[in-house]
Amino acid sequence: MPEVVTYEVNEEIALVTMNNPPVNALTRALMDGLEQTIDELNSLKLRVVVLTGTGKFFQAGADINTFLKIKTEEDAWNLVSEAQGLINRIAGIACPVIAAINGAALGGGTEISLACDIRIASTEAIFGLPEVTYGVVPGGGGTQRMPRLIGPGRAKMLIYSGMRIPADEAFNIGLVDKVVQPDQLIPEAMKLARKIAEKSPAAVKTAKRAINDGLDVSLAEGLNIELKYTAKLGGLGDMVEGATAFFEKRKPNFVVKDLNF
Repeated sequence: MPEVVTYEVNEEIALVTMNNPPVNALTRALMDGLEQTIDELNSLKLRVVVLTGTGKFFQAGADINTFLKIKTEEDAWNLVSEAQGLINRIAGIACPVIAAINGAALGGGTEISLACDIRIASTEAIFGLPEVTYGVVPGGGGTQRMPRLIGPGRAKMLIYSGMRIPADEAFNIGLVDKVVQPDQLIPEAMKLARKIAEKSPAAVKTAKRAINDGLDVSLAEGLNIELKYTAKLGGLGDMVEGATAFFEKRKPNFVVKDLNF
C-alpha cells in the first residue's frame, strides 16, 4: 500500500503530496502521515513547502464515519482538539507554506488551505465548509481563520449555508490568491516557491512570524513585534550580505539559519 503522505526536497523546497484515495479524507492514516511529515520537515533546513493533493481532491475533510462515534462532549472535544492540533502544526511551519489546491477542498481541506500562507488553486478546485450539514461546526480553525482572511460577513455566509464555491469565486472573495489551469498548478506553485527561496530565508521566516503574530493585536503592539523581530535579524549577517551583494552587483549568498524568537 502506498504511503498516504509523501514528499520530495529539491533546492531546499519541499513538495508534499497527500494521497489517500478515493477522496483524500482526513482519516487516521492521513493525519498520522501529515504529523510524521511535519516532524521530518521541521528537522530539515527548508526555504519553502508546497502542499498538494492527488486526483480530483486536495483534501475532502474528515471521515464522516468518525462522527458516528461522538456520543459525549468529551468525545467531541477530543476529536476537534486533535484536528486543530494537526492544522495548527501546518500553520506553525517556520518557512512559507504554499497550498497548491488541485481539486475539492472541503471541510478540513479548506481549513488546511487556510493554515497555509499562500493559496494557488486549479480551475477545478472547489471550496466549502459543509460541517453544519452534519450537525457540527468547522472545528479545524475554519470559524477563526476564514473570517480573518475574507471578512466575517462572507465567512458567515459560507459557514452558515455550507455552500460550495468554485475556484474563480474563491479568488474573487480573497479565499485563494491565484487560479491557474490544472496542468500549470504545480509549475506555478514551484515558480513562486523558487522566487521566495531566492530571498533571505531568515528574513522571509521573520516576516511570516511578524505578520502572524501581529494579526490579533493593536497596531502599536504589531509595530513593536515588527521592531523586535527585525532587530533580531541584525545579528545574523543577512543584512550585511544583502547590502554587500547589491553593491557588488551579484546575487546574495543566503543560507538557511535557525531563528530564535
